[in-house]
Amino acid sequence: MGLNETPLGERIHIGFFGRVNAGKSSLVNAVTGQQMALVSEKRGTTTDPVKKAMELLPLGPVVIIDTAGLDDSSSLGQLRMEKTKEILRQIHLAVLVVDALVGKTDTEEDLIRLFQENKTPYLLVYNKSDLLEERCPAAQQESEPCLYVSAKKGEHIEELKEKIGQLVKPVQKEKQLVTDLLLPGDQVVLVVPIDKAAPKGRLILPQQQTIRELLDYGCRVVVCRDAELKETLEGLREEPALVITDSQVFEEVSRLVPESIPLTSFSILFARYKGNLEKMVKGAEILAELKTGDRVLISEGCTHHRQCGDIGSQKLPAWIRKFTGQEPEFSFTSGGEFPAELTSYKLIIHCGGCMLNEKEMQYRLKAAGQQGISMTNYGTAIARMKGILERSLQVFKEK
Repeated sequence: MGLNETPLGERIHIGFFGRVNAGKSSLVNAVTGQQMALVSEKRGTTTDPVKKAMELLPLGPVVIIDTAGLDDSSSLGQLRMEKTKEILRQIHLAVLVVDALVGKTDTEEDLIRLFQENKTPYLLVYNKSDLLEERCPAAQQESEPCLYVSAKKGEHIEELKEKIGQLVKPVQKEKQLVTDLLLPGDQVVLVVPIDKAAPKGRLILPQQQTIRELLDYGCRVVVCRDAELKETLEGLREEPALVITDSQVFEEVSRLVPESIPLTSFSILFARYKGNLEKMVKGAEILAELKTGDRVLISEGCTHHRQCGDIGSQKLPAWIRKFTGQEPEFSFTSGGEFPAELTSYKLIIHCGGCMLNEKEMQYRLKAAGQQGISMTNYGTAIARMKGILERSLQVFKEK
């Protein structure tokens, strides 16, 4: 997979932080070489985090994130601050932009403490250095990595990129999503239902990544809808080495695929890929313990318009009610939204997390674990409720 094709969840995330009008957005524009962020003389122009996928040598594929200023004391400013703190869970490096004419204040010191608490590497960057007659004495005493730049004049921007490359290690993915289960030349059937929630004209990211990895490995890939699966299997000259299905049609696909053919889901493959499968399987056992009134959080890593038949907000709750015979209470979150307080929930059911990087998913799992709350994901939960979880995991046990 080329650099431009690298999914957001696989890229290094670099966040730019600082006070209002420290010049974060100007510096982000200088680093990216384009007008990524709105720049204005008016304080607090950046309101929500702005993300840009790009290539940054020597790191390769990265996501640059421009955050809102953190010294806005208004009620809106507090909301911006919470959004900015969410970004800390995702990033591999923080760039703290300091107004060189002002120097570090309590706001910067608070941010540094946040970086240290999150064990996030950070770099101090003194912007507007072109306006200084000389470096301020306090900055010369810095024990942390720091650099003087001028976003306005483009001074020392290349040095900044090099420094960023020195402070963060490239994300290396030696593990495979699925090809470690197969041999080159194997035939694989992917079952991809096309419903109202599917993006028009394209496949969702887990399906795209799986297809690309299989093709790169030299597998023969057959893609069909669940409605054509029976005819597809009958038309093959030999049994496929593996069938991978979308979770929401797991039960129907399991009935059609002979027991002799290994079967799993995209969601379960992604849980294994991100190192979460064992915890997700354990979390799925809690489904059988749910009682009326228990609270269940259903969380999606992406944001989309919820439609009739939506798997997260409609299908999963319906399946859980049928499976348990109980009436749990359901709450829903999406995108970067994830509650800090989880103790009121009996269970968290998360999507596959393909749009979240591994750092964010590990944070969510850790937060749930520290508060004693079990977590599972869509595919694992559905397989458990349909009685086919053991079958969907068998392909991993055989390798």
